[in-house]
Amino acid sequence: MSEFPNPYYQEDGITIYHGDCREILPRLAPVDLLVTDPPYGIGEAAGKNKSRSKLAVSKDYGCAEWDNSPPPDWVFGLMRSMSTFQIIFGGNYFQLPPSSCWLVWDKVNGETDFADCELAWTNLQKAVRRIKWMWHGMLQEDMRNKEFRSHPTQKPVAVMKWAISQAPDGCKTLCDPFMGSGTTLVAAKQLGLKAIGIEIEERYCEAAVKRLSQSVFQF
Repeated sequence: MSEFPNPYYQEDGITIYHGDCREILPRLAPVDLLVTDPPYGIGEAAGKNKSRSKLAVSKDYGCAEWDNSPPPDWVFGLMRSMSTFQIIFGGNYFQLPPSSCWLVWDKVNGETDFADCELAWTNLQKAVRRIKWMWHGMLQEDMRNKEFRSHPTQKPVAVMKWAISQAPDGCKTLCDPFMGSGTTLVAAKQLGLKAIGIEIEERYCEAAVKRLSQSVFQF
């Protein structure tokens, strides 16, 4: 096993590791809540986004290979064993146990070939929950606080805060092993939680640090 990396960023209870979560996760302490959006294995990083919109020209995020295949099954087992509660976006793409509580994000996409909704699998003991939040292209639900998008599968901070809030009271520590541009960590910071993010691409670690430096606590 390679040497454990020093934190790429560590401030205000938020820690980022730049590296492969398959190497870092087994060496972390357990957390209360795992919230993540793993690669689905559908090639979403390979420039698909730019050709989808019928309303306006979609942003070109370039081509990369990180979404060419999903994480191996043992990674999902590890994520579940090191956390009490889990929220895993794209759960419909993976082999996970039956759940009574799926989180449904209605994206209000209109005339595009993007999915109308995204689903998150959870092990929460409650009923299905849904949030309606527009996010496509120039059209965002909260235009007064429009978010800059630096990642092709980036989620809105409001959606991630809503997802985290579905977990039971008492969750104080959180981990996102597939951090991307850091939305989960920004949401966790605004909710006053301690959080760890892991990201294999340094450009997204840089984006996350910039976003965290601009975020404020909201108690």
